[in-house]
Amino acid sequence: MRVVSGMRPTGKLHLGHYFGVIRNWVKLQEEHECFFFIADWHALTTAYKNTKELRQNIREVMIDWVALGLDPDKSVLFIQSKVKEHAELCLLLGMLTPKSWLELNPTYKDLKYNLLRLVDLEREFKEKLKETVENLLKSLPFQITKEDKFKEHLLENLTQTMIEALFEGEIEPEILKRLNVSKKDFYETDTFGFLGYPVLQTADILIYKGEAVPVGEDQLPHIELSREIARRFNRLYGKIFPEPKALLTETPKIPGTDGRKMSKSYGNAVFFTDTKEEVEKKVMKMFTDPQKIRKNDPGRPEICPVFAWHKLFTKDEELVSQIEQDCRSGKLGCVECKRILLKHLEEFLEPIRERRKELEKNIEELEEKFLRNSEKAREIASATMEEVRKAMNLP
Repeated sequence: MRVVSGMRPTGKLHLGHYFGVIRNWVKLQEEHECFFFIADWHALTTAYKNTKELRQNIREVMIDWVALGLDPDKSVLFIQSKVKEHAELCLLLGMLTPKSWLELNPTYKDLKYNLLRLVDLEREFKEKLKETVENLLKSLPFQITKEDKFKEHLLENLTQTMIEALFEGEIEPEILKRLNVSKKDFYETDTFGFLGYPVLQTADILIYKGEAVPVGEDQLPHIELSREIARRFNRLYGKIFPEPKALLTETPKIPGTDGRKMSKSYGNAVFFTDTKEEVEKKVMKMFTDPQKIRKNDPGRPEICPVFAWHKLFTKDEELVSQIEQDCRSGKLGCVECKRILLKHLEEFLEPIRERRKELEKNIEELEEKFLRNSEKAREIASATMEEVRKAMNLP
């Protein structure tokens, strides 16, 4: 089976990238024909203003991928922008993709709101507007056949309108002041590339006639949209593309050092470029159960990020069980618990650091491998585009 996936080079890779994506890719390359690419064009959809670090970020991703177990001799590891056919297919698919498909993509707004830190505001507006929507439904002079769906649709659109009105200065400005997001930020996010990124993503998959894309459940709408675009192309011009299926993957959630989702923007991540001293500093400052103030206080490991990390890095199951038991009873203090974690975390990180050092010494050789693989990918992409041009009657 041919598997296709990519990763944006937006900064240093951290533990969340490994457990969320790369660990699964390493397994897939042993069983399938895999195409994994550094999605530098996709990085521009949100970071088009700042490209100074893009080339260095690409190098860092190369190093991390191989240090973490991806093999350029087993998988086709390449750079998206080195295969220009991605852009050509994206252009042609864009001609036949209805704008409404992109606007209705549920992750489009989610990405924008996360990027601009508007998620909490959206939640706040929705909560305050619920009663207004209920009263509006009661006052309508006609019957609504699907009330729950209509209510959800109305609440979603009314909230969106309120947020837009806020940035237009039509709502009290105090709310906008606490966001630290300007009107310019709000509208400059709405670029053609940002709206159309699912078309480029579809081109990334279809150009290799990808049969499967490893994703988490939150990315299923992306794959369904790619399937829709493939179906529409095949119906209009003849069957060229397989409809890619989602390869649902088990991705254990690793919280950041503060308990939230691990993210560079939250400042709560452990990076593969971190030194032993930097990792120790981060681990010893990790959040724990807020009710466990003193060593002898009973803890709740199920809500503690430190224990969540133990389940991933402490390989001795009996020890993990003992840690859980001693935490609940108050026998084990948080400082000692973190020291135990640090030992096992370092056993995981140290070999990766050593591999990174070796790869950094031979960066030209590694870059050459990615360039050769990019040429290999381009040969396949070029053959696909010949079929596409012929099917669409292009010269």
